[in-house]
Amino acid sequence: MARKTWLGVASVVAGLAVWACRGAEPRDAGKPEVPPNEVWLTPQQVANAHVAVEPLRQRPVGGVVATSGRVTFDDMRVAHVFSPVTGRVTRITAQPGQRVKKGEALCVIDSPDVGQTFSDLAKAHADLDAVDHEFRRQKELFEAHAGSQRDFEAARSSYERAAAEFERAQRKARLLSSGTAGGASQEYTLRSPIDGEVVMRAVSPGMEVLGQYSGGTAVELFTVGELDTVWVMADVFEMDLGRVKAGAQVTAKVVAFPERVFQGEADWVSNTLDPVTRTARVRCKLLNPDHALKPEMFAQVNLSVDPALVLALPRSAVLRLGDQTVSFVKVGTSPDGRVRFERRPVVVNEALGGDFLPVEAGLAAGEEVVVGGAILLSGMVAT
Repeated sequence: MARKTWLGVASVVAGLAVWACRGAEPRDAGKPEVPPNEVWLTPQQVANAHVAVEPLRQRPVGGVVATSGRVTFDDMRVAHVFSPVTGRVTRITAQPGQRVKKGEALCVIDSPDVGQTFSDLAKAHADLDAVDHEFRRQKELFEAHAGSQRDFEAARSSYERAAAEFERAQRKARLLSSGTAGGASQEYTLRSPIDGEVVMRAVSPGMEVLGQYSGGTAVELFTVGELDTVWVMADVFEMDLGRVKAGAQVTAKVVAFPERVFQGEADWVSNTLDPVTRTARVRCKLLNPDHALKPEMFAQVNLSVDPALVLALPRSAVLRLGDQTVSFVKVGTSPDGRVRFERRPVVVNEALGGDFLPVEAGLAAGEEVVVGGAILLSGMVAT
């Protein structure tokens, strides 16, 4: 059994020696010696090994900038709803997932603020009527030279103060008028400011809520939004920022749907960089008709950019041997008619990504580079 194994190994070694066509035949056979870093093959061996050669030429490369991003609401189609009054929630009329129209009720709040507001309005109106009557009387007396100028000016000042207070009370009442039935009730109906879906509800019956105008920190009670269109806020590094333009086509993928590709467009590029991450925000608008994309999802984003026309190699033509990057180049024929392939160190730019790599050094335009079968040649070269 051991003898058969050794015979098999010897056969493989002999085959490689014949394949490489060098070093295995006597020097007096009349064949020239193959230089280091070269492989010489007959035309038939080239065909059998499926070695493909293409001339190095200019190609469009770097047509995509790959980055990451986060799904968010389109902020023109989302409303964060707070209560303008302090009080206790007595009834919930909208649930998460429910679609609501603009002005439709979300919840009802029993609030002393409502009664106080309309009470202040009525008092301000009564005060204004009283000082208006006195102002008119003093004005008539003054014009008839029957009253003093001092009394007339005092009446006018009182009237202006009362008018200002009435206007203030009226404006405050107007803010609450969309949710109230008038001064006879302390109930305030919180309504949706837009058409959309109730995405979040953070309130329950009996809960005490703080009003926005109460001087404290109010809590968001409802989020109403549309998810038919969402944004992906992509982070683009400084080195790629000059290539990304508004209007660029965008594709995005998320972990939840690894097989789906979402299409969209970049509609805004930030003019500032984050000082920590050294990235700029790019806003990408994506269609989301089935609401598959949810806010706060992370996404892999590809932004289309204008490609650069440069000398470039297919990735299949580039090999890595230790810390060296090499390619094989067809450099003519040997004296005995075999095809010569030279292993040559090259420098390529892999930062742009894509199927082709820009050549920075080691090759010249028009040289015939091995784009198929390079790995086989690498195993046959002498070092």
